[in-house]
Amino acid sequence: MPTSGPSFSRRDMLRFTGMAGVAAAFSSTLAACGGPASTNATGNTTDSITAVIGYGNNQTWDPLQTASAFSMAAILHTYESLVEGDPISREPYAGLAKELPKVDGTSFEIALRDGAKWHDGQPVTADDVVFTFARVLDPKENVLVRTFFVPWLQEVKKVDDKTVEFVLTQPFPYVLKRLQTVKICPKHVFEGGWEAAVSGKVVGSGPYQVTEQAPLSHTKFEKFADYNGPRPAVYKTMLWNSIVEASPRVAKISGAKPAAQIVENIPPANADQLAKDGRTVEFADGGNNLWLMFNTKHAPFDNKLVRQALHHAVDRKKMIEVGLKGKGSEGTSFINPKTSGSQPAANDLGYNPDKARQLLQQAGVSNLVVTLSTTNTTLVADCVNVIKEGWDAIGVQTTLDTQDTKALFSKLDGGFDFQVVATTQNAEQFGNDPDLLVRYYYAGAGVAAKYAQWSGPDHDALIGLLDKAAGETDAGARENTTKQVLDLLADQAVVYPVVFTQLGTAWDPKTISGVRAQGYPGINLNQAKPGGPA
Repeated sequence: MPTSGPSFSRRDMLRFTGMAGVAAAFSSTLAACGGPASTNATGNTTDSITAVIGYGNNQTWDPLQTASAFSMAAILHTYESLVEGDPISREPYAGLAKELPKVDGTSFEIALRDGAKWHDGQPVTADDVVFTFARVLDPKENVLVRTFFVPWLQEVKKVDDKTVEFVLTQPFPYVLKRLQTVKICPKHVFEGGWEAAVSGKVVGSGPYQVTEQAPLSHTKFEKFADYNGPRPAVYKTMLWNSIVEASPRVAKISGAKPAAQIVENIPPANADQLAKDGRTVEFADGGNNLWLMFNTKHAPFDNKLVRQALHHAVDRKKMIEVGLKGKGSEGTSFINPKTSGSQPAANDLGYNPDKARQLLQQAGVSNLVVTLSTTNTTLVADCVNVIKEGWDAIGVQTTLDTQDTKALFSKLDGGFDFQVVATTQNAEQFGNDPDLLVRYYYAGAGVAAKYAQWSGPDHDALIGLLDKAAGETDAGARENTTKQVLDLLADQAVVYPVVFTQLGTAWDPKTISGVRAQGYPGINLNQAKPGGPA
């Protein structure tokens, strides 16, 4: 059932971390399964493909709520947006829309693709689009993607059975990219309740349909015969295994005869051996980052000088070398400096232990004792010791409190009075424009407001600058305002990246081609094709 209000609950924690588990009450409409499916390699045919995802498949499958890496990747193959985008550049193309709309001013229409059907055989109509966007904008529902639309989208109206009108409150430069974040959902399936979607029911209009769910094991797909969109299914069936632990995940793509054709979330330490095995291994820059989050209601972390000092005490180059095996970049801006839309912040918060000591002295803080709460993923574990070393070196007594990701965010959701948190997150699953990358963390019920409890004039100034940039039609003026946003974020350092981490993907070029490494979790097989001869 719809939520009664925008309160931040277990659901919200799921939305913003994409890491916490939910009850595995998968829909009875899905095929039952008694155990793990076969993962034998399938060769270079289009009959089937086996993939491995380094995240759990037991989190919410609600297309408008989820931040689960597994669910979001699968949803790209099973649902459609009106406007779709290249998985790397986000260059738009028509999805459920018959053609890309001409976006001009504060109103435009979109006609639906002729003959589009849901996986249950029902036609896709304008009512489905209106139903979906009404939920997106509903403050009581307060879905995850809502914060990306409320500043500029007023409503979506039905024109006729196959046409809708978008009414904007102001011109918005990222419309065609932002529409990619909303997967259109069938009204006749989900009206009246979303519990089935949360627990694994998938009824989309995309090239693949889900046929089997095995929580924390695998998800099976098959080609949707009635799909008539721009990127039809390549394979008759797909098996995606969920393997969170690094060693068994890498083993699936290792050796002379790998059990999977493609595996994501490859640790840098395994790249050379996989290359020797004949695998293609690529690492991509993107939004994945390890950040520090300070509790601004807990002194002395309410003082920005203390927050800046603790950033300056971290040797980022050492973290990249030791923790990331060279596969990363320093957080000289809130947006990865190796991606588009980034601009260097006026204060880059770079390694400078002398400045860190000076800032603590200026803030009147001495003999500081800090508990750093961290998650226990391999990436975080390899990096946080560098943070502790840096803080200890400037006289800040540091204790690491490491725990399971689900456990940490459950505590945060329950009001845990933490001091500092170090973990990873990636907004680029949703998009790559600067407005979205900032709003994900700082607007609505993002982690800065909810967990760091940051509010007041500086927060209001940030949101004002975001809104101003979003309404500027001149690219130069928008870039200048965005620079002010990035400078303010670095000055406040409430939730701020220490390093950006590259993400690795490996595949067997003998059996698959047309795939690319992504700077955000998951894979995209909508353009995959068989590789060369074995």
